[in-house]
Amino acid sequence: MGRGGKLDQQPTVYTFDEVSRHDKKGDRWIVIQDNVYDITDWSNRHPGGSKVIGHYAGQDATDAFEAFHNDLESVKRYLKPLHLGTVKDAKDKSIKEDFRKLRLTAVQMGLFKANFRYFALYFLHVVVFEILAYLTLYYFGSGWIPFVISLLFYGTFQAQSAFLSHDFGHLAVFHNTSMDRFFEYYLLAFNKGASPHWWNHMHFQHHAKPNVIGKDPDVRLDKFLVVGQVMPVEVAQSKNSYLPFNLQDKYFPLFGPTLLFPIYFHYTCYKHVLTRKLWVDLAVMIIYNIKFLFLFVPMLGWGWTLVYYEAFRVIDSMWFAWVTQSNHIPMNIDHDDNKHWLKLQLFATCDHEQSLFNDWFTGRLNFQIEHHLFPTMPQHNLYKVRPLVQSLCKKHGIPFQIKSLQRAFGDILRSLKDSGELWSAAYHAHHLS
Repeated sequence: MGRGGKLDQQPTVYTFDEVSRHDKKGDRWIVIQDNVYDITDWSNRHPGGSKVIGHYAGQDATDAFEAFHNDLESVKRYLKPLHLGTVKDAKDKSIKEDFRKLRLTAVQMGLFKANFRYFALYFLHVVVFEILAYLTLYYFGSGWIPFVISLLFYGTFQAQSAFLSHDFGHLAVFHNTSMDRFFEYYLLAFNKGASPHWWNHMHFQHHAKPNVIGKDPDVRLDKFLVVGQVMPVEVAQSKNSYLPFNLQDKYFPLFGPTLLFPIYFHYTCYKHVLTRKLWVDLAVMIIYNIKFLFLFVPMLGWGWTLVYYEAFRVIDSMWFAWVTQSNHIPMNIDHDDNKHWLKLQLFATCDHEQSLFNDWFTGRLNFQIEHHLFPTMPQHNLYKVRPLVQSLCKKHGIPFQIKSLQRAFGDILRSLKDSGELWSAAYHAHHLS
């Protein structure tokens, strides 16, 4: 419908109810700036992947479109052949207008412009930690004390490489695909041995629909954890209860953060690269491993180099998991109910308090709300837009949560305990009644 020679048979003005019916894989319409587009065939050619754009099938994707793309006019050229008409009866009109005014204000304030000196110093500090990790062993030997100190330096190097690559992955530094991707490959593939294509494939879906069951890969956890208030009941009523989830707040600290990178991310990353034949990604990942072995085997030998490798992966994994999950797991997790961009992000994310330590330790993800609303905004400007976002949320009665880092980490365990109890009650009611 609406494709091929049928364009002239269709009305040029649609209602949102009509658009919402086109939300299947073989029939996808989206709305951008009150224009309706048929992306059914084109979504497979979408540079960001078919899933991230497909998650908005049958919905208004305007704010997601503007959030992900720096050069809107250039992107619109791809949309012209897909145009079907316009839409009326817009939902959440007041919030939409206010949020777009806020975005325009941020643009006029220059908040999307990167400070290259800031990123140069950040990059330098990442390099310094890698050098310190190597030199500690080189000059002081491989005894336990230098081994542990070197390990802490290298774990920090890994975590900070990830935080810095995050900005380049969102094209938030140069706003140029080639330049940003080059540094993303250096930081993520050459420094960490991970695939940027895999990370972007997963991460952009998370940004498009955070905490949305079936759309956000970050909450695809039901074989290991049940989160929120909806998933525990659904899993309990199915035949897919693999673990005693009522104990998940006990086993998560032991196994969740520690095994995320060493096992799960390694498996999914290499699977993604090999099944999609991403040979450039694979080549740079292999180069990282060769570099690592070349530097550390002569000092540690093969056995202790393997121990060192697994240990820094655990440090990096724990750092990443506790920081990122504290922003999301305690928040609302549900199926897609087509919330406006502002509500979608605010219900799924929270902030941490600002301090020099918090800013560094979290890679400025203590401004998670602002980052989710404006992913192409450089991290050093996120604090400047926070008061504007808070004011808009207050106007529309949307909760804006800021927590201490300690409370945020504790809320992970508290929310897991609550979700586990929900699962237990639903499981016993459904299977034992």
